[in-house]
Amino acid sequence: MRDVTSGPPNDLETLHRIGCDDFEVGLLPVFRHITLSILEADPKAWSRAYDLAVERYGEAIGLPAALGLHKIALCLLNCREDGPALQDPLCPEAKQFVTDDEVQVISMVHHMRRDNASAARSAVAFVTHGRMDPDLIRTALSFAHRFPAGVRRLSKSEARPRLSVVA
Repeated sequence: MRDVTSGPPNDLETLHRIGCDDFEVGLLPVFRHITLSILEADPKAWSRAYDLAVERYGEAIGLPAALGLHKIALCLLNCREDGPALQDPLCPEAKQFVTDDEVQVISMVHHMRRDNASAARSAVAFVTHGRMDPDLIRTALSFAHRFPAGVRRLSKSEARPRLSVVA
């Protein structure tokens, strides 16, 4: 994990102030765990990421969302060997803050889900340090098309698989 003490931290409300919906804000802890699992080869972080996604969105949305974030994280790490600055996903105090890199990754997804190319381009440039990586853009756009704006958080009863009989 990269050092996050280089500047004043943003609070979690920063994501809401830039217009992120609950779906996008909920992606942040999943992204943190996935990125940490890649950077530190920690299989428990990978498992926690998928568990969080399923708990928050249910299996039908959570599993493909976590997989999509995993692909985004891999592409981002191919562009930036140092990886993004992250808050510790297991620290209760750190969970309330976001780094500039985290804000821009979630912002990139936010703008792509709304087909706002100019703002998405700025976010991509920020997280890649100016490199407009086609793999990252393609992967993030694929995620955005799979989860367009308007996806809502499932209630606990909706998140559980249901058995039904078809006659």
